[in-house]
Amino acid sequence: MTRATRTGFRGHGPDAPLDLDHLALAEVESIMGRLSDGTMPALADTISRAGNCAHPVRLVGRSETVDLRTGEIVETFRSADEPLGLLYKPCGNRRESVCASCSRIYARDTFELISTGLNGGKGVPATVNASPLLFVTLTAPSFGLVHGVRDGKQPCHPRTRLAWCPHGRRLTCWAHHDADDPRVGAPLCRECYDTDSAIIWQWHAPELWRRFTIALRRQLAAELGVRDHDLKHHARLEYAKVAEFQTRGLVHFHALVRIDGPDGPGSPAPVAAARLHEAVRHAVSTVRCAAAPLDDRDVERILRFGAQTDVRIVRDGFAGGDHITTEQVAAYLAKYSTKSAGVDPRHPLPHLANLMESCRALAARAMAGCPFACDKRAGDRHPRLCGKCAQSPYALLGRWASMLGFRGHFSTKSRRYSVTLGALRRARRRFQSLTVEARRRATPLDTRALEAQLMADDEETTLVIGTWAYDGSGWPRAGDKALADAAASRAREYAKWRAEQRHARTSDNRQDKPTTVRTSRGI
Repeated sequence: MTRATRTGFRGHGPDAPLDLDHLALAEVESIMGRLSDGTMPALADTISRAGNCAHPVRLVGRSETVDLRTGEIVETFRSADEPLGLLYKPCGNRRESVCASCSRIYARDTFELISTGLNGGKGVPATVNASPLLFVTLTAPSFGLVHGVRDGKQPCHPRTRLAWCPHGRRLTCWAHHDADDPRVGAPLCRECYDTDSAIIWQWHAPELWRRFTIALRRQLAAELGVRDHDLKHHARLEYAKVAEFQTRGLVHFHALVRIDGPDGPGSPAPVAAARLHEAVRHAVSTVRCAAAPLDDRDVERILRFGAQTDVRIVRDGFAGGDHITTEQVAAYLAKYSTKSAGVDPRHPLPHLANLMESCRALAARAMAGCPFACDKRAGDRHPRLCGKCAQSPYALLGRWASMLGFRGHFSTKSRRYSVTLGALRRARRRFQSLTVEARRRATPLDTRALEAQLMADDEETTLVIGTWAYDGSGWPRAGDKALADAAASRAREYAKWRAEQRHARTSDNRQDKPTTVRTSRGI
C-alpha cells in the first residue's frame, strides 16, 4: 500500500510501482508475455481509456459522426485503430463487489445528484438550501431472531433463563460477533424463521415505498387543509432514496425528504420541518400492502414497514437539524448506492443461499400444477411461461433470486428533486469532447461558463452512426485484469489523498479566520 504525504502523493512517478504482491503464476506469466511481445504500452493505454474497468466490454466495428446541419462526416472511428485492435468500453456496473472502478463513478454521480438537491447548482437554484429536509430510514419488520453485532460488550442474544424453540433449539447466543462473522444475519432457528413471509415482503417492498409516498402527500394535504389533487398548488414533496441490503438479506430504505413551495425547488415551503416530521411518522404507520397468497394452501399477508423507523431533521429551513450535515447525508447515500446484496455466487453465506433457494421454490410453488411445466422453468434467468402463469404476481420471483427477491431500483428520486444521472453522464461526455478539442487546438479551456455549457439542454448538432458487434467481456489475459485492478486501487488511493488534502486545507482556513461573536438583539 502506497503512502500519501502532505507535500505530495507518493503513488506518482517511476519509483512508485503498482501493488502487485499477490499475483498468481498465470498472471505473472501473462504480464511477462506482454513485456516480451511489446504490447504493454498498448495495454496501459487501453486500461486508461477503459477507466481501469475490471470487466470491460469488447466491441469491434466503426462509427461516423455526422454534422446534422451540413451532412458532413466530421469524424470516423474504427476499432481497428485502437491500441489493442478492439474497443474496450467500461462495464458501467454500479456494484462495488463487481467493478470497483465503475461503481466509484456511479457513487460520485449519485453524490452529485443528491448534493445538488441539497445545496443547488447544475440548474437547481441555490435557495433550495433553505427548504426543510428530513433523513428517513424505513426498515423491514422482524421475521424471527437472527444473530447480530451488538453495541458495546453486549452478547448476541443473552437470556437469564434458557429459552427453547418448538424445534428443540436454544434461543440464546452469548457470542460477541464482529462484522465479518458469517453467522451474522443468520436465524437462530431456521425452522422458526418465517422465510416465506420475508421473501414476499421483499418482493413487495417497492410497492410499500410507492404507497408511503402517496400516504405522505395525502397527510401533507390534510395538514394544509386542501384536497389531495390540489397539493401541488401549495407544496411539492421531493425525495431521493437508496435501498441497502442488511446482513439478514432484507433491504432498508434510506431517503432524503424535502418539502418545497408550489413553484418547485427554491420556493418557500409552507410546512416546517417539525410538521413534516410528524407527517412522515403518521404516513409510515398507516402504510399497508396486501400480498396475494402463493396458492390455495397459502394465506393473504398484510405487509408493512418495521417498527424501527428513524426520522431525523437535517435542516429546518433556518439552521441545521439533529447534528447531521448535508455532506454526511449525501456521502452516506452515495456509499450505499453501490452496495450489493452481499451474495457471492461461488461461496454464498448459508442463510443468503437459503433465501435464494426459497425464492426459486416459491416461484415454482406459485405455478405448481401447470400442464406446460412452467414450475420447472420458474427459476430460470429468463423463464418462458404460459399465458396463465405469466399473469401470476410471483411469476418472476425466481428470476430475482440472486437479489433475494428485491426487484426495485437501488436508487430513485422524484422528478424535480435535482438533476438526473443521464444529465450528469451527458455533461461528462461533453467535458471530454471539449477537453479533446482544446488540446487539439492548443487553446486553454474556458471555465467561466463551463457548468452552464455542460448542463445545457441544447439539442445535439451531431449524429453518431455506427455498426458494432460484440466480441466478448473482460480482459483477454489474466495479467491484464490484475493490472487494471491495481491501477483502480491506486486511483482510489489518490482520490482519498485528495479528499484528505481538501479537508486539511478547509480546517486550516477555518482556524485562520477570526472568530466573530454575535449577540441577539436587545442585549
